[in-house]
Amino acid sequence: MIPATGEQYLLSRTAADGRRWSAIVTEVAAGLRHLAVDGIELVETFPEESQPPSGMGITLAPWPNRVEDSRWTHEGETLQFDITEPKTGSALHGLLRFQPYRVIDQDESSISLVARIHPQHGWPFTLDIEARYALGDEGLTVTYTARNLSTGRAPVAFGTHPFFRLGATPKSELVVTVPADIRYAVDERLIPTGTVPVDGGYDLRAGKALGQLSLDDAFGGLAVDAGRTVSTVAGPDGVLDLWQDEVFGWLQAYTTETFPTADGPELAIALEPMTAPPNALNTGEGLQWLEPGERFSASWGVGYTAR
Repeated sequence: MIPATGEQYLLSRTAADGRRWSAIVTEVAAGLRHLAVDGIELVETFPEESQPPSGMGITLAPWPNRVEDSRWTHEGETLQFDITEPKTGSALHGLLRFQPYRVIDQDESSISLVARIHPQHGWPFTLDIEARYALGDEGLTVTYTARNLSTGRAPVAFGTHPFFRLGATPKSELVVTVPADIRYAVDERLIPTGTVPVDGGYDLRAGKALGQLSLDDAFGGLAVDAGRTVSTVAGPDGVLDLWQDEVFGWLQAYTTETFPTADGPELAIALEPMTAPPNALNTGEGLQWLEPGERFSASWGVGYTAR
């Protein structure tokens, strides 16, 4: 049987402190299907014969989140993407969600994969998108790089879609912290209408129990310390750190009570670093415009500390 997400690439590393890290990266969408330290599962997973539920773990490029009405304007021309989220009429999560990447470098603890985006409906550019996963002493580092192979300037933004857990810790015992000052108010199609200060159930700066949250929201105004923003998922036995560099200036938080697991539907949370907010192709916010031959990179990662 060929897995629905193609080849499964196992990475492993014994850190300097003796901790044993492991990860599985998928050929399709350069996704993160498994991440664990000393046997403690840090992300949700799915069977090999299945596609990633809710885009779990996939690389999002050349934009994250939604494009309103699946269209945008470039140099005075309206460009129309295929609609990939029928209920909202949006183009969702870029152009590589179901595309294979090819391996360009691999060793026991790291892998680099690349996929090429060719001109297509709504997208007149050629880009190479590289995803590099590396296990180190502190955990996982993921670096995305875009290279413009077109003859003119091309826009790009990155995102990722991991769902997090802390081993067998009940989800109701997890506390989520996101150091964000603002969130994006949205219309009924989840398209931003403006920004507002975080308040009430949206203020995660001091941490809130996952069981109290109902979110599908983009956050900005992220606190940066030493070049990184750090969000956490904490339980009685440990703390997961999700870090993103300054280029990843936004984060989408999404909760669901129906994430499919071997034990049936469960509560789950996705924390999704993004280099641009939703609908960036129309607003321009956070977009990187690459000249021919130019490259753009951004990094995020996951660490874990036992209590």
